Amino acid sequence: MFGVVPKPLWSKRIVPDDRNRIPLAMRCLLIEHPDGLLLIDSGLGNKEDAKFLEIYGISNAGPGGRTLLEAGLAEAGFAPEDVKWVINTHLHFDHAGGNTWVDGADRTDQSPQGRVRLTFPNAVYHVQAGDLDFARHTNERTRASYLPHNFEPVAEAGRWKLLQGDGEVFPGVSVRLTPGHVPFHQGVVVRSDSETLFYLADLIPTRHHLPLPWIMGYDVEPLRTLESKRRLVRDALEQGWWLFFEHDPEVVKGRLREGEKGPELVDTAPAPTP
Repeated sequence: MFGVVPKPLWSKRIVPDDRNRIPLAMRCLLIEHPDGLLLIDSGLGNKEDAKFLEIYGISNAGPGGRTLLEAGLAEAGFAPEDVKWVINTHLHFDHAGGNTWVDGADRTDQSPQGRVRLTFPNAVYHVQAGDLDFARHTNERTRASYLPHNFEPVAEAGRWKLLQGDGEVFPGVSVRLTPGHVPFHQGVVVRSDSETLFYLADLIPTRHHLPLPWIMGYDVEPLRTLESKRRLVRDALEQGWWLFFEHDPEVVKGRLREGEKGPELVDTAPAPTP
C-alpha cells in the first residue's frame, strides 16, 4: 500500500528567509474508499486576498482560478463533485480553507469576495462538534486562525456531520482526539489490510516536531499536546504505524523505531519535487 525509502532520516537545520518564514507544506490526503472518495483536510482554498497570501508566503493557485488541490484531484482523474466525504482535523484556515471557494467572476464592488460556494458540493463534511463551537467563539489569540467563510457555508448548506470524540467514521477510517494544538484537534487513522496510517495534522506537523517537547508556539494548550504526542508515539512504535505529515515540505510519511536518543523516523517516503 505504501512505498518507502528504507533509511533513517536525520533532522537538518532549516534556514528561515529574511522574514523568519520556513518552508511548509499543506498536504491533504485523498482516499479511494470502497464506499466513495474521501478527502482529509482541504488546504487553504482560494478566498484569501493578496496581502494574506504574501504574509504567509503562500503559492496555492491552480488553473482556472482554483487551487492546487483541485489540480491534484484532476491529475488523479477526479473532480471536486466526485468527493463524497471530507474530514477536517480542525477548522484552521490552512486545514479547512479549501472547504469552500469563490469564482472570480462573481466579484463586484459591492461584493469584493464574491459568492462563497462549497468546493465539494456532493460531500458530507466531518469535524469534531467541539471544534466547530471553538471556531465560533474566538478570542484575541484564536480568531485569526478561524475564518467563518471556511465553515459557516457548510453549516448553512446542512452538510456538517459533527463528531463526538473518538470512533470509526467509515469502515477502516477512524478519528482520534489529539488535543493541544486546539482543544478538539483530531487525527485520522486509516487501516488497509495489515497496515495502519495515522494522519497527524498539527499534532506533529513536521518530522522536526517528533521529539516530545518540541511543540509549536501556535498550540493553545501545549501541555496537552505533549501528552497527546506521548500516547501517539507509543502506539505508533508498538504497532508499526505509518505517520503522515501534513506540513513537512520534504517527507510525506515514515515509521518510527526506537533510537539511542528516542524515537527516530525510518522508511521515509519523500515528497515529490514540485
